[in-house]
Amino acid sequence: MTRLTGTVSRGIRTPIIQEGDDLVNIVTDSVINAAQAENFPLHDRDVVAVTESVVARAQGNYCTTDDIAADVRNKLGGNEIGVIFPITSRNRFSVLLRGIAKGAKKIYLMLSYPSDEVGNAFLTYDELDAKGVNPFSDVLNEKQFHELFGDPVHEFTGVNYVQYYRSLIEDTGCECEIIFANQAKTILEYTKNVLSCDIHTRFRSKRILKDLGANVCGLDDIMTASVNGSGYNEKYGLLGSNKATDDKVKLFPRDAQPIVDDIQAKLLERTGKHMEVMIYGDGAFKDPQGKIWELADPVVSPFFTEGLRGTPNEVKIKYLADNDYADLKGEQLKEAIKESIKKKDANLVGKMVSEGTTPRQLTDLIGSLCDLTSGSGDKGTPVVLVQGYFDNYTSD
Repeated sequence: MTRLTGTVSRGIRTPIIQEGDDLVNIVTDSVINAAQAENFPLHDRDVVAVTESVVARAQGNYCTTDDIAADVRNKLGGNEIGVIFPITSRNRFSVLLRGIAKGAKKIYLMLSYPSDEVGNAFLTYDELDAKGVNPFSDVLNEKQFHELFGDPVHEFTGVNYVQYYRSLIEDTGCECEIIFANQAKTILEYTKNVLSCDIHTRFRSKRILKDLGANVCGLDDIMTASVNGSGYNEKYGLLGSNKATDDKVKLFPRDAQPIVDDIQAKLLERTGKHMEVMIYGDGAFKDPQGKIWELADPVVSPFFTEGLRGTPNEVKIKYLADNDYADLKGEQLKEAIKESIKKKDANLVGKMVSEGTTPRQLTDLIGSLCDLTSGSGDKGTPVVLVQGYFDNYTSD
């Protein structure tokens, strides 16, 4: 019988994962039990994806605001600190800001505008244009910002992040001054001690500031080692962390390559199928309404098995149908396209026949699919099984 389906993504329910749990056996059992209960087969090259949150929970990879404060004081002196380019997020940054404020006497908080790095907006470019403000050069203090734009709130959350972040800082006893600017070097007019909180532009920001003589760290330089027995992440520090409580964050998972390799081996042992395994966080996609770019983690997938390395190598079916085989129809067209797929080059980079396919890492593509499948709320499916991803039109 001709196959009529392609890629299928299934959320897999698991027990609630807690610190110290055997994640390898829980994930393996959950996938196999789901397949048996729902009566679907498992295949070679199926992808089992595990959300980073449950990996870090099982590891117990947490730190507190006091841990953050101690590391900030140690690395930035504990007096005046410029905190630049944070994202505006209760989940991602509020607890970090509380910890940073505990480690300083005064914070110069420099917010990018009209939005943060991942698209959370205070304003629109139209509003800036209407007031004659140039975000590429103009620096606004808090009074000027309010006189021009009032007290804007986030479209989806209803939060006034300017007021919220000020209150978080001042509640710790730390003094606060807020600036709106988009050039990293602006902060040096206020202080030479800088914590650069951007995610994907952090290397450039730190380079610019270091070249100008600043004492600068990024979030990826804070909590890179244990503080008083805390969790840590030697590669990403505080990047990729999430709020656990008002005074504790769950860090991005660390040392988890053995976990994905062991899950792969356990699945092979129990099913006879060689599956790929990955850990995923945020997907990499943008919301057209709120303009929010989802990726607040430093990477989509920090750990994955070897078979997920690389990018897709696909031809564009509609290109073949409109060009190479424009004179064919029906079964002849179908068979001609199948034959082209079977004979495609091993590397299609730069070839017109691949134009319009998605030139992204496999882990970014599959991780984005998994993030949309599992959601971030109450679905209870921290494991996702993706089947048929590596199939194509010729697969039966």
